Amino acid sequence: MIKIRPVIQMIALGGILVYSPATQAQEGINDSNTPLHLLKPAYPHPYGEVTVQGIKQDLSKILRYLDTATPARVLDKTTGKDLDPKKPGSNAQFAKGDYRLFSYEWGVTYAGMLAAYQATGDDQYKNYLLPRLNLLADLTAYYRTQPEAIQQMAPVASMLKPHALDDAGALCMAMIQADKVFHLPQLKSMTDVFIDFIRTKEYRLPDGTFARNRPLKNTVWLDDLFMGMPALAYQGFATGESAYFQEAIDQTLLFSQKMFDPQKNLFIHGYISEASTQPRFHWGRANGWAIMAITELLSVLPKSHPQYSTILALYRSHVQGLAAVQSGKGFWHQLLDRNDSYLETSATAIFTYCLATGINQGWLPIEAYGPMTILAWEAVSTQITQEGKVTGTCVGTGMGFDPAFYYYRPVNPHAAHSYGPVLLAGAEMIQLLKKHAFALNETAIQFQHTK
Repeated sequence: MIKIRPVIQMIALGGILVYSPATQAQEGINDSNTPLHLLKPAYPHPYGEVTVQGIKQDLSKILRYLDTATPARVLDKTTGKDLDPKKPGSNAQFAKGDYRLFSYEWGVTYAGMLAAYQATGDDQYKNYLLPRLNLLADLTAYYRTQPEAIQQMAPVASMLKPHALDDAGALCMAMIQADKVFHLPQLKSMTDVFIDFIRTKEYRLPDGTFARNRPLKNTVWLDDLFMGMPALAYQGFATGESAYFQEAIDQTLLFSQKMFDPQKNLFIHGYISEASTQPRFHWGRANGWAIMAITELLSVLPKSHPQYSTILALYRSHVQGLAAVQSGKGFWHQLLDRNDSYLETSATAIFTYCLATGINQGWLPIEAYGPMTILAWEAVSTQITQEGKVTGTCVGTGMGFDPAFYYYRPVNPHAAHSYGPVLLAGAEMIQLLKKHAFALNETAIQFQHTK
């Protein structure tokens, strides 16, 4: 499912099949005339060749594709004519594109566009972000004044009255981030609705943990740590109110108590409150959402907070677990600890972003984690097509109780989950390469120690 150039040659020797790396021709090369340890390895994709310019080119491809694939327009359902989003009436719909403009995946994409703008200074990312946020603001402002029956049929109905964390958290986080940079007071009415849902309406276990009643009653999905917690953290950052930070910390610790596996330093995907034995599947993207949530919390949590060190320790433990299961090709597997499950792009992009952020923030030593982060980005880069689509991404995934469910989840270039993480990863990698230089030492990526 991940398309990588073959790196193994099969050679027949006396009827036995021997696997040998596909390197340069070996004839005439021996230990007496060649420093064999300096022979170029047959890596499956460019190794140690990443540059700021190359990352910018990758991100530009994605931007060009998404700009055409997600039109920021609202149309009359009957005539197809453009409508004024400030007064669209009761027969409005979004112009058809490849993706929705207000899903949780697109909340991450908006955050990625903002990060790409900040890393590159290229106004094209801002020019993607602001019209779409303003379109959502105009539509919600109009429909909020309409009767209930019209609100239920509105193209932004789930933004007016969220029904799940998926409807609220990621969009809320991105809007608060954008408001901090561009001063967008028109977003506040939306973020207030989202925060209110997260705090007062989301279903919870008796101990307060975000929960769902599917697939079974009182089930905790690891995904929901990201779908709800970072919005609280950024609300604390925006308002200075410590209660938001505390609730974000509480959710992090509640999830980790139930779902963090200290033997592997990885999270399980789901937790069933009434079950005596939990399904122990370490799904890649769910672990991505978890470490991304923790990364966002650490990014805004004051270092003086008495629980900052606890959250940082959890982040570092999770990083250690992830480092232990990265594949030799730079990707992570669909099930992290099962090497026969496929290599998956969205999780790899999320881990790249979180590792690069940790290095840039000083949470991780670059000499230990810089090379694997470079390797991860170079793997992600191979999945960006010339058209700007991202391949190798697992489609939306609920909670399963057997390995086949995860092993055979489809991948699809229109799975929306990769675009935001790839933009975030690329933006953070640009920041990393601006701060730190690496070199190949005996063909290995290495960074010099930095304090």
